[in-house]
Amino acid sequence: MDEVWGLLAERGVPVVVHASSIPLPGRCTGPAPIGGLLEYHPTLPLVVAHLGMPEYDEFFELAETFPNVRLDTTMTFTDFAERGMPFPARLRPRLRDLGLAGKVLLGSDFPNIPPYAHQLHALDRLDLGDDWLRAVCWDNADNLFDLSSHYTRSAGHL
Repeated sequence: MDEVWGLLAERGVPVVVHASSIPLPGRCTGPAPIGGLLEYHPTLPLVVAHLGMPEYDEFFELAETFPNVRLDTTMTFTDFAERGMPFPARLRPRLRDLGLAGKVLLGSDFPNIPPYAHQLHALDRLDLGDDWLRAVCWDNADNLFDLSSHYTRSAGHL
């Protein structure tokens, strides 16, 4: 896979990875293997699903260390996740900083569970501010995927 990862890094293609060690740990999952991958390909644009749940600390560190590593919010903060693997309150300041720095993206698992609206509500009830919520729900993905220019170009063709 090294050649594939290298090509993705070279082209700047964002890749969403289910990188945490749940539901089952493996030799390619968890923060250590992902950190090793990033040592070889430090510019690889990775989006770590579920904020790396439950290894939040380690995946936050990777996002803080590598410029193109981002985290998505899929399932985190929902009632289901908070019952089984609650997000540590001590990490909220880092979550806020990462979100405002463009490192946290809305993830939904849409159309899977839980319902999309519940995931949005779960982010809103974190009470991290309108700027954070706007960044996570739109601006950060817009910057990564250049969505605004796409919609501007598309609108010109109507």
